[in-house]
Amino acid sequence: MKVKKEVVVGLIVIVLIASLVMVFLGYNRNKQWDTLAGQIAALSPGNGPPETIQGLRTAINAYEAKIEQQVKDAAQTGIYWKILAYRLQDKGLHGEALEALERAIAYNPMDAALHYMVGVSAGVVAKSSLNFEGNPGNLTRDNYYTLAENGYLRAISLDERYVRPLYGLGVLYAFELDRPREAIPYLMRSLEISPDVDTMFVLARSYYMIEAYREAVAVYERIIDFTKDLEKVNEAQMNRQRILDIIYG
Repeated sequence: MKVKKEVVVGLIVIVLIASLVMVFLGYNRNKQWDTLAGQIAALSPGNGPPETIQGLRTAINAYEAKIEQQVKDAAQTGIYWKILAYRLQDKGLHGEALEALERAIAYNPMDAALHYMVGVSAGVVAKSSLNFEGNPGNLTRDNYYTLAENGYLRAISLDERYVRPLYGLGVLYAFELDRPREAIPYLMRSLEISPDVDTMFVLARSYYMIEAYREAVAVYERIIDFTKDLEKVNEAQMNRQRILDIIYG
């Protein structure tokens, strides 16, 4: 009987412990629910926590609608900054355009056109920038050229068939940074996508600068066959003849 009594006591203790554990777990679940309900409550009418499934669904829908509106507002804001940058560029205000482009890219970092525009404006600003000493708050000319290069490269990485940054980078390398050899592959890729006389002239000039004279002559001959613009034909013929004189003395 004594053994049975101890067994009964043991079972009672186990039941009590299990009951306490269940109460504790239930308390934690209720506490978590209350926290979640409190977070959703701010979106509910009268700031009262939803007490039904339908109430929760309504609150969640309101939350999603709010987020969707914020996304739409952000997208629209990005468009406004892009339009402003375009207009500033049209006015020749390229420094201000860069500031607008920075804001626009923050909203639309995958927009290749924005990065191309950075290349254009940074290149223009670089040409008119002076390296004032003791003024670390301003970008130097070299910094602007680096920004222009990065802008074009980023635009190309986002859209490898985007002709404008291919041409812009070719011009930058050939004429501004004195790196004509690096310009050639970008100019050739641009011509493969869309044949263009101006791009051909830059390519021919790049070949000339690295003393690849026969390649330059071939490009000038291509221009002569390609365009009907007599002024450009005459320019190409003159440049071709100068190079032939160098080759044959």
